[in-house]
Amino acid sequence: MLNKFLIFTAIIFSFATVAQEGTTTEVPESEMTIADVPFAVIDNVPVYPGCGGNNNEELKKCMSEKIAEFVNKHFDMNKILTLDLPPKIYRTAVQFKIDKEGKVVDVHAKGTHAEIENEAVRVVSNLPIMQPGKQRGQTVGVLYSLPIIFKIEPPKKGNKKKDKPKANN
Repeated sequence: MLNKFLIFTAIIFSFATVAQEGTTTEVPESEMTIADVPFAVIDNVPVYPGCGGNNNEELKKCMSEKIAEFVNKHFDMNKILTLDLPPKIYRTAVQFKIDKEGKVVDVHAKGTHAEIENEAVRVVSNLPIMQPGKQRGQTVGVLYSLPIIFKIEPPKKGNKKKDKPKANN
């Protein structure tokens, strides 16, 4: 079995080596298309409705705050609490793209529970349309990552206060 694996690897390696030989063709910058750009390095970030600022850093901060507010407001914790999950901190990573029209698309979530992932995708998919981001003056898709973190508290024990006997005077 190991011999077959080594032979297969050698064959693949030889194809890869041959494929790398040849000439390279330069593409003029005017013909290049700019791919999706991560939020952290975009020249001009997408603008969330209601955000304003004098520079990219202010707009980034505002957008991040507005997205966090939106998620906090619309994430249905009651739905999550009905799952009767054990008390602990839960993390779900959500990735999405703000496309060239400012719409949130390609929303994916990765977490420990499918129900939490589904709720995260539902909420993020409902973000409002934004002013799209730009890279080198060209409208582009912007990739955004959002951690959603919350804590399930242990059930509170009843606060039964024992009545103190009244002193008789």
